[in-house]
Amino acid sequence: MNKSYPAMIAFLLFISSPVLKAQQIKKIDGTSISVDSLRNKILFLMDKAKVKGLELAIFNKNKVVYKEGFGIGNDAAVKLHPSMSIYGASLSKTVFTVLVLKLVEEGVIDLDKPLQDYLPKPIYEYPQKTKWQDNYNDLKTDTLYKRITARMCLDHTTGFPNWRWDNSDQKLRVAFMPGSRYSYSGEGMVYLQTIIEKITQKSLAQLMTEKIFVPFNMKNSAYTWLPRFETDYALGYNQEGKAYEKDKDNEARSPSTLETTLDDYSKFVETLLQGHALKKQSQQEMFRPQFRLRSVTQFGPLSQKDTSANDGISLSYGLGWGLLKSPYGWGAFKEGHGDGFQHYCIVFPETGTGIVIMSNSDNGESIFKDILEIAIADKYTPWKWQNYIPYNYNSLQE
Repeated sequence: MNKSYPAMIAFLLFISSPVLKAQQIKKIDGTSISVDSLRNKILFLMDKAKVKGLELAIFNKNKVVYKEGFGIGNDAAVKLHPSMSIYGASLSKTVFTVLVLKLVEEGVIDLDKPLQDYLPKPIYEYPQKTKWQDNYNDLKTDTLYKRITARMCLDHTTGFPNWRWDNSDQKLRVAFMPGSRYSYSGEGMVYLQTIIEKITQKSLAQLMTEKIFVPFNMKNSAYTWLPRFETDYALGYNQEGKAYEKDKDNEARSPSTLETTLDDYSKFVETLLQGHALKKQSQQEMFRPQFRLRSVTQFGPLSQKDTSANDGISLSYGLGWGLLKSPYGWGAFKEGHGDGFQHYCIVFPETGTGIVIMSNSDNGESIFKDILEIAIADKYTPWKWQNYIPYNYNSLQE
């Protein structure tokens, strides 16, 4: 065991919220697990995989029935707890998706109208207001971008790369006919954000506050770092347990810069599950398969190769969420991954069961498969496709 871990284990268990309503947690297959048993298993996994900190919320019948934090939140040895500010990474995308669908309900934007058509002049002719994200000069010679719609931005079929710096020349371009293929893209959602800000003449921060954070009672969430977060925030840790420097100068980007808490994100998920976030038709569209996924992996070279390995779960993408089919109905999932922060959320709307896992460790994903199976009997998450390789994967193959 790493020398730093015995001291950590001494106070790993941290009961952080009185939301616990029962000592038993129901899983999607009808079985149950006791809270004590779940805690012990999580502590065991964190120790074995050297996960610095982890917190989770579990939903039964559309309500939070369990919420708890374990381990260390920062170098001051403050325990990770559900009201501690934590970088949300790509969980940002699910919140932004709900904002977009609310704007669709209001008639501000249409899912299938080309986004360029909302503007009186080409997107690249507008003056740049941010450091880089609204610089569209590279599109002057591109004609395909004019076909991109809000739906394509939300189901990742724009043809944009994940980020422009992923290209060898770091220039933004559309790689294929929009709508024809899946390719995960933060740039696509930033483009949608930019169009929406121009249409509404409001910033992402204003729109989120008005339509999401205040109505959903998310008091400690923002897409930029706020001074009030300074008093209690989590650091991210690398695989060796060393802290990354906290990034506090991000400009607001819809797919990636959410600062939140487990408490707040749990409120978001609970509001969604209870049907209070969107109209029924909008929610059904969000959780409806838009595009079937057959790639070997979500990222990397194998994302360009097809497989039938996930046909059994009809792996697909909806609007802002990945989708899988289980014996208990469709499951909607979203990952979050950044330096030192690894998160996962999956909900099964037909049963009202779900889980949010948030970790401030680069080792976090190595125990997600076990936690999902132990906590809610989720044996359907495509962990190989998501590269959630278990910490003991090699021994499992022997």
